[in-house]
Amino acid sequence: MDILLTGSVAYDYLMTFPGHFKEQILPTRLESISLSFLVDSMSKQRGGIAPNIAYTMALLGRKPRVMATVGEDFADYREWLESKGVDTALMKVVPGLFTASFFATTDHASAQIASFYPGAMAHSATQSIKELDKKPDLVVVSPSAPDAMMKFPAECRELGIPYLYDPSQQILRLEGNELARDMEGAEFLFCNDYEFGLISKKTGWSLDQILEHVKVLVITRGKDGADLYTDGISVHIPTVPEDEIVDPTGVGDAFRGGFLSGYAQGFDWKLCGEIGSLAAVYCLEQKGPQSHAYSREDFVKRFRKHFDDDSKLDALLK
Repeated sequence: MDILLTGSVAYDYLMTFPGHFKEQILPTRLESISLSFLVDSMSKQRGGIAPNIAYTMALLGRKPRVMATVGEDFADYREWLESKGVDTALMKVVPGLFTASFFATTDHASAQIASFYPGAMAHSATQSIKELDKKPDLVVVSPSAPDAMMKFPAECRELGIPYLYDPSQQILRLEGNELARDMEGAEFLFCNDYEFGLISKKTGWSLDQILEHVKVLVITRGKDGADLYTDGISVHIPTVPEDEIVDPTGVGDAFRGGFLSGYAQGFDWKLCGEIGSLAAVYCLEQKGPQSHAYSREDFVKRFRKHFDDDSKLDALLK
């Protein structure tokens, strides 16, 4: 199955401040605030939803394609993705711009001050599914520039291509009628439980009403696992116990990568969800959304420690 991933591509610059922001802020001087925090650590992580999903899919033996706009600083990132098995041919460099970047400083109380620079991501809508030489079997529409998130579902509907709609962080920017329009006819809707509440509030649709417009709804619920709804049935997907919790960044993307890897193999919903659940915990146990690694043999071995033995899973080893 040829799965095309669209969405953000970014560098994450993560810093830690050895104190508390609240002790440095004067409430009576907010109109003239001017602060500089001396941080004691910084890491640069490869990020962005589309390549995060693609990375896990590649670990599980898939060859996903990513379509996105990136900056002139993307060369090393491209080389990394290609070395892992991700097809980056449709990742277009925008001259004169940097790749989107996320700058976040976290204090000892886990309070965070952050900035996001969209950079080349702002040009996502200059690309078009209509111009592809090869028509994909499934398109993933994940957060990027709002105009691109509206363009790609419309093109999929026009071309008759199934798509997975994953508005997540951009839900706040989208109106209820825009969400409703792009959920209409979607093969999948993915969201977490808080995002589901926002979607329901903005559209006025209940869970049953949403299922009148999308074929499959997957709601992730953190430590409580995930739930899948389709064709009058629901499937609960439990979490896998973690060895340790290091960093939750990218866990949802890893879940999607695992789920889609199972879907590409034609597995049933329960097995797709379980693969996603295990892929997610591998990410949780490392710092950054693309720091986890495993062989497919190790993945299957750990899977069978927590879930029912399923011979179909052997397809991941081929």
